[in-house]
Amino acid sequence: MSDSYTPPKVWQWDQESGGKFASINRPIAGATHDKKLPVGKHPLQLYSLATPNGVKVTVLLEELLEQGHQDAEYDAHLINILDGDQFSSGFIAVNPNSKIPALLDTSTEPSTRVFESGAILLYLADKFGAFIPKSPAERTETLNWLFWQMGSAPLLGGGFGHFYAYAPEKFEYPINRYTMEIKRQLDVLDRQLAEHDYIAGDKYTIADIAIWPWYGALVTNQVYEAAEFIEAHTYKNVLRWAEQIAKRPAVQRGRIVNKTWGDLNKQLYERHDASDFELRTQDKIEENDTAK
Repeated sequence: MSDSYTPPKVWQWDQESGGKFASINRPIAGATHDKKLPVGKHPLQLYSLATPNGVKVTVLLEELLEQGHQDAEYDAHLINILDGDQFSSGFIAVNPNSKIPALLDTSTEPSTRVFESGAILLYLADKFGAFIPKSPAERTETLNWLFWQMGSAPLLGGGFGHFYAYAPEKFEYPINRYTMEIKRQLDVLDRQLAEHDYIAGDKYTIADIAIWPWYGALVTNQVYEAAEFIEAHTYKNVLRWAEQIAKRPAVQRGRIVNKTWGDLNKQLYERHDASDFELRTQDKIEENDTAK
């Protein structure tokens, strides 16, 4: 443990602290620059990045299209958070909280803005009558787990993920504190999945779509490279569930939308047509550029 820290009477913002994301974190809201958002041809306009919260929405959209809901066609525009795109005036008009993802439904009059990933999932599920049960008891159980994820993920992402993977220095206390909490959360999920095929019961719902990009990715070592550290192999029911969902074609498509890192064939910077998965992944774009 390092020397203890005594907070000052009045906190002052140190722009040099904060680690990897210091350049985009600030204690005030509002736009830093004027820029209009692009608007594509489809009813739904998504502004996002393939972080776990972004993946939730693109997976649901692809699942809706897989079910035949053609009105779920969408344009997915890239918001590069490291470049500060989320602080443009256009983005803030859709999400005043300056966080991805943000959705604009242009099929309504006036257009409907939806922000916060859980709110987007619920909005789309209700709009298309899919991936959310109709019976009050089953719907409530699905919402229980959707809100569980929304309340728990900050402890995983902003807590464990930050101190374990991104903080400029490693400190024992916060890593221990957040590791204990996410292991408890994984145990909650593991016990639930011991009795059910999916999170909210025996049906695949927006609860699974919300939780999988965070906790499914965690136990399969897709985020933070912490699977060994947290003994992910001991959560056998979570692993079974995570691997089951990863095999779904819509999940495989949705997880690469707005992705700008990793294997080139699994990067689709923007999605404006179903054919983009075959023609516009980054490996295809670079091949075409080389051939010119």
